[in-house]
Amino acid sequence: MTSNAQPKYRRILLKLSGEFLKGDNDFGIDADVVARLSREVVEIADLDVEVGIVIGGGNIFRGAGAMNIDRAAGDYIGMMATLINSLTLQAAIEHEGRQTRVMSAIEVRAVAETYIRRRAVRHLERGRVVIFGCGTGNPYFTTDTAAALRANEIEAEVLLKATQVDAVYSADPKKEPDAKKLDNISYQEVLSQNLGVMDASAISLCRENSMPILVFNLNKPGNILRAVMGEQIGTIIDS
Repeated sequence: MTSNAQPKYRRILLKLSGEFLKGDNDFGIDADVVARLSREVVEIADLDVEVGIVIGGGNIFRGAGAMNIDRAAGDYIGMMATLINSLTLQAAIEHEGRQTRVMSAIEVRAVAETYIRRRAVRHLERGRVVIFGCGTGNPYFTTDTAAALRANEIEAEVLLKATQVDAVYSADPKKEPDAKKLDNISYQEVLSQNLGVMDASAISLCRENSMPILVFNLNKPGNILRAVMGEQIGTIIDS
């Protein structure tokens, strides 16, 4: 990367899994992981890239089946878990010197702004990192769908899907040693081949609005910057 290189994208939506925050622990939040992630987010924000973030809650609460909780109640508990992660990330990013706003799809005025699209866009324009908590605010929708929704609402140029793997493969590489790494794939191919990159609702929403998705490995330090700069990493999902 040359010193005068410019970012490929000027407004992004970064989708993070809650599991990433736990690091090598079984659950919870690893302070070192959050600190590293925050530094990487600030690094791209300092390039005048407008950053929105959606984060899951799987490091705190994962499914209600084992507890005999119905699906809707379990999903609401999960939404609260995403808010805990959002507030944690907000504190860490602001420690690095970047103004941040948490906007929640469920009203929790004591700790976060209630989500309003135009206000979110205004925050982005002013250089603030905006973290969208509580998913869509509705049960039966995943944070992947929330990320697709927010990406389209704020008119992001790309949805960056940060994962634990380096790309999309033609099959599960753990089960199929001959699985091929894909540099580019269409929305329809992801859906028809049931590749499990994101849930079908999220892929369909991006397809309907021509929102490209870049799937890449977050475990490799510096990959968020590489993705924003347009380096050939991961897999692009588009039309």
